[in-house]
Amino acid sequence: MALAAACSMSVFAKRRLVCTFRHTCLLFSTNGTVLADHRKSPRRKRPKKPPWTDDLSWEDRLADVVTPLWRLSYDEQLELKQKHQERILSELCRYLSGDLHTQSPVSRLTFPVLPILPSPVRDGYRNKSTFSVNRGVDGNPKTVGFYVGTGKKGNIVCINGDHLLNMPEKHKLVARCYQDFIRLSPLEPCLLFHTGGHWREVTVRSNAEGHTMAIVYFHPQTLSPEEVAVHKADLVDYFTRGPGSVCQLDSLFFQESTMTRCTHEESPYQLLHGQPHIYEEVLGFKFRISADAFFQVNQAAAEVLYGTVRDLCVPNHEERGGRTKVGGTLLDVCCGTGAIGITISPRVDRIVGIELVEQAVEDARHNAALSNVLNCEFIPGKAEVVLPGFMSQLDITGGDLVAAVVNPARAGLHPKVIRALRNQPAIRRLVYVSCKPDGEAMRNFRELCCAPDPQKKLTGEAFSPSLAVPVDMFPHTPHCELVLLFER
Repeated sequence: MALAAACSMSVFAKRRLVCTFRHTCLLFSTNGTVLADHRKSPRRKRPKKPPWTDDLSWEDRLADVVTPLWRLSYDEQLELKQKHQERILSELCRYLSGDLHTQSPVSRLTFPVLPILPSPVRDGYRNKSTFSVNRGVDGNPKTVGFYVGTGKKGNIVCINGDHLLNMPEKHKLVARCYQDFIRLSPLEPCLLFHTGGHWREVTVRSNAEGHTMAIVYFHPQTLSPEEVAVHKADLVDYFTRGPGSVCQLDSLFFQESTMTRCTHEESPYQLLHGQPHIYEEVLGFKFRISADAFFQVNQAAAEVLYGTVRDLCVPNHEERGGRTKVGGTLLDVCCGTGAIGITISPRVDRIVGIELVEQAVEDARHNAALSNVLNCEFIPGKAEVVLPGFMSQLDITGGDLVAAVVNPARAGLHPKVIRALRNQPAIRRLVYVSCKPDGEAMRNFRELCCAPDPQKKLTGEAFSPSLAVPVDMFPHTPHCELVLLFER
């Protein structure tokens, strides 16, 4: 960091940021293992006053909520995240060594943790942003932005997000235009479902080429379909011929929903204007992004993440200057829209992906076809249901299954999935990608590595963690992805 920038922040301010980061990490932790000194008073009541001070602007208060590390240099952010990941993994080492009663806050790591891989893009990296609607600082209920405060405390204030470092300018522009539109509309916003109102949040998605999709959420209340159609037409007119045309939307979707979150099956996304999909490229492969499809929010860092996963699953063997195919089968559990399997496909004979969401499976199959990938098979269903039967039917020898990779949601893997992976002797190499390793994923790590336990039906040989690689996908926030290699 430049000397002038270093001098611009006092030691006190940096110390406060470190404390904020630790507090944030504790809030995001579900098992309390990260900071041992916080365990003494887990039931301590939080103060009713907001955690900010009166001398902060509303913009700074919001930045502290959405991007808690924004005041630190990027190198300082990476250093904090590295230490946090090492602290989490030291807890796993402590468990595996049986040293559960030591008073030391950090145990010795028994396997390498590589330096965190930085995001190639630090600012404006998000390709998906959801902007809420609520009362602003001036009391206007048609304010579009992000929340400071909580509904439980009754102190929610909606703040414009134009100053947030992780939001791209195009997303901010769409949010400003949506706010202008709903303020022109005769319909009220829907702040609470039971109090009426119609206009809800807007989600903006974009790709590296700048193509932009907007999804507007709307509560119909008692309006007839004909009445809703009038307001849909006004929305289209505003964004195609009116002031909102400056956004140059490639896709405009509309979803009528009477609950907080609706799937496409529960309430279809209605394409009001433009193309049904936008497309993104990662490591030379093309991916289709539909209104509700999962895709990593940082495309540039996703290339770093998927490249890391690929190299850990199937090490890059060089022969006479060219890459050689290892062969065999790679099992991709919780495969989503197929990104990990597709990017690894050139190195193996066969990819088998398992995914719960059927729409994601359709997207995965389409994504494979987009790049003419012919060796990928995607199976819909719960992993804990599909995997055990599939493993028993797999006609493989001990060396034919190259590896398994799992990339679950924050809830981690179902115990039955862990059991199936653990008890399949052909799996010698397992790569686990976690966005929250101090949460339920830690339970998965322990069950993969513990001694055989007939009561839990964990009869297979134990795995051992052999390498960890943190990848920063979310600059200015405490979060990062952790790629952990297990072997046996």
